Amino acid sequence: MRTPIVSLLLAAFASHALSAQQPTQPPAQPSAAFRSPVADTGIFSPLPLPDPTEVRSANGAPGPRYWQQRADYAIVATLDTTARTLKGTVTIRYTNNSPDSLPYLWLQMDQNLFRPGSTGSMLNAASSRFGGAGFQGGFEIENIYQTAAARPATGANRPRAVAAAQLPVKTRVDDTMMRVDLAAALAPGQATVLVIAYHFNIPEHGADRMGRDGNLYELAQWYPRMAVYDDQLGWNTDQYLGQGEFYLEYGDYAYEVTVPAGFILAGTGTLQNPLEVLTAAQRSRLAQAAHSDTTIHIVTEADLASGAARPKASGMLTWKFKAQNVRDVAWAAAPNYLWDASGWEDVLAQAYYRPAAKATWSDAAKESRFSIKEYSDHWFRYPYPQISAVEGTVSGMEYPMLAMEANASTLKELYNVVTHEIGHNWFPMIVGSNERRYAWMDEGFNTFVNTFSEENYFSRNDSLDRKGETGFVLQNDQSVTAQPMITGANRYKTDPNLGSLAYVKPSIMLLALRNKVLGPEVFDAAFREYIKRWAFKHPLPSDFIRTMNNAAGRDLSWFWRGWIYTTATIDQSIENVTQRSQGSNNIARIVLRNPGQMVMPVELTLTMKDGTTQLIRLPVEIWYRGDRFTYTVTTTQPIASAKINADGFTPDVNPANNEWKAAP
Repeated sequence: MRTPIVSLLLAAFASHALSAQQPTQPPAQPSAAFRSPVADTGIFSPLPLPDPTEVRSANGAPGPRYWQQRADYAIVATLDTTARTLKGTVTIRYTNNSPDSLPYLWLQMDQNLFRPGSTGSMLNAASSRFGGAGFQGGFEIENIYQTAAARPATGANRPRAVAAAQLPVKTRVDDTMMRVDLAAALAPGQATVLVIAYHFNIPEHGADRMGRDGNLYELAQWYPRMAVYDDQLGWNTDQYLGQGEFYLEYGDYAYEVTVPAGFILAGTGTLQNPLEVLTAAQRSRLAQAAHSDTTIHIVTEADLASGAARPKASGMLTWKFKAQNVRDVAWAAAPNYLWDASGWEDVLAQAYYRPAAKATWSDAAKESRFSIKEYSDHWFRYPYPQISAVEGTVSGMEYPMLAMEANASTLKELYNVVTHEIGHNWFPMIVGSNERRYAWMDEGFNTFVNTFSEENYFSRNDSLDRKGETGFVLQNDQSVTAQPMITGANRYKTDPNLGSLAYVKPSIMLLALRNKVLGPEVFDAAFREYIKRWAFKHPLPSDFIRTMNNAAGRDLSWFWRGWIYTTATIDQSIENVTQRSQGSNNIARIVLRNPGQMVMPVELTLTMKDGTTQLIRLPVEIWYRGDRFTYTVTTTQPIASAKINADGFTPDVNPANNEWKAAP
């Protein structure tokens, strides 16, 4: 999810000089830890990760006995625009691939956030961005039962449950979770089917993740969804409180949504009944767009004005979609959507927007196409048949094959949000991490890859020009409410912590690892390996760390410890420089210090008397023996100045001690 909090906080930080930043307390000295006579507990000691198993290997890859559950869905729903409600039936085929027998199942009931008195409503006011309650919302379960594990049929493209004996189940709702006690325990390797009839009132502001704006609807979290059962926690039952996002199983979906005939609907997956819901002209234009690298207008303003945008003027129409190997589905609908599309290889890149947003959104299909190509070329091939960017009330939120964005004031602002939400199709839609617990593996990794998408779209090179962002991270880590990056999203104390820990700090961390530690070639190969290994699976932080260590061939415990597990600071300094002549050469002894709690390699820029410069890169291992290191260098000219971190990329807590200048 693209959060405006990040932009606002970075803008606020820009008004403060980075050089004025000082730690709230003196940084601890690492040298004492280096001298510990009892055990190796210093910054370079091995990171205490969970023991490897046959499920998760020591090298970070899924083990030979890796397993995860599967949930396939068939959904039939109707949108009532008069009552502003959605009514549906969801049939879930749940397969137990675990080695455990399951007497009960847990489901996510996200709409219950919008019930008065929900836990989320107590933490986030209704008027806030992630606000929940404020009207009479929540899932109302009309009926629920269990049947034999026959796969849902889709005859005539209509999802329905195969007729079978209805077994009663006992349920218990706990805020945004529901426990379902099965008629009999679900054995390993077996499957069962739940059929749930439900309805809910659609909130106007759905915690900025779904909602409505006049006659526009963006529907997400619109059906009861299976919670994840994994080898780490068993059932993942963290409540949905508005801020923390989602953790879901993969499966196949067949869903249909009945809406007023005048509406145009965009959704996850592939449209199954274009003959029923699209005009002949629209079908022809879509066929052209699929093979066009330029934008084709599928629905135009003239179509909307003349009534040619819809195959019939009144009544209701049912839109039918299928999606394979996804962890969720969502959709958006409005009677005045303009619709653009273009193609990239086998992917249809689309944009849906209202006429009032045309000034900025007219390039959105192009932006969607560029984003899909960018992430596919650099990291992992986009596996789905289409991507849709939809304009509406949600400021920025992602779902498989569907990216929700509000209108923007500039083309640049819109692209940054479009490419961010589309990037989420890689993190966490393809690499299925637990967003609610490890937001940095979702938002942060996505923010990192967005850096290069934005660079290439705007033809610039600024991956190292991150002074505002590094300053924001530094300021936040020195605040009294500082928390480590590993903190779960639901437990962030402040909005700056959300902006830093979920988005900015993990992105800066990966850029630092790429550009300051491993180098782009080694880092990129390791990061691609992580994506490939864990595509459509559920990685943990330890899986990521082990994959990067093994693929790069480095024990990076010191790096992960400082960045992920602590709020430690980086403070590198030049303590002293002495020089002497030796023949025609100049011999300089440069005493470097690391008084901070973190370690990093040193980038030392020397400026000679004649104005020439020399960049010296020293490895992190110089700090093995303590927090002081003397580097001797031979130059042909006397050194006029020496500076650490000259590009300002590293978030150094005290930049005032980074430079030495020779006396006149």
